[in-house]
Amino acid sequence: MTQLSANFTLAEFTHSEIATRKGIDNTPPEDVLANLHELAAQMEKVRYLLDAPIHINSAYRSPKVNAAVGGASTSAHMTGQAVDFICPQFGTPLEVAKAIAASDIEFDQLIAEGTWVHLGIRGDMRRQVLTAHFSGGKATYSTGLA
Repeated sequence: MTQLSANFTLAEFTHSEIATRKGIDNTPPEDVLANLHELAAQMEKVRYLLDAPIHINSAYRSPKVNAAVGGASTSAHMTGQAVDFICPQFGTPLEVAKAIAASDIEFDQLIAEGTWVHLGIRGDMRRQVLTAHFSGGKATYSTGLA
């Protein structure tokens, strides 16, 4: 088992039920592995902040997996620079997002997505904080956490 960091494995960061179900290869290319190591390092900081285990829902997605899940064509998941996760022992996804937003952890994008938290580290770490709102199968986003 390949460790990306003390508490996170490559298998956790590449697992995809959609990929398994549809027989899609979700093996990251070499250039994405460095990003996954950096992402895992940021998630270690999140784990330390929350002082509880984290469950990764989705991290790396190959372009085919990303398309299969309906991800954005520019998704940071495809470069190994985004992760969706929960931390039930700490609290709700909104509580988790609020704790991260109030911390000094660097991120590019933090989104309270309803039933999970999205953390992206791509770009200039602009600390964009958003809340997703779902209606009719579509998501819209508002600034801040609500």
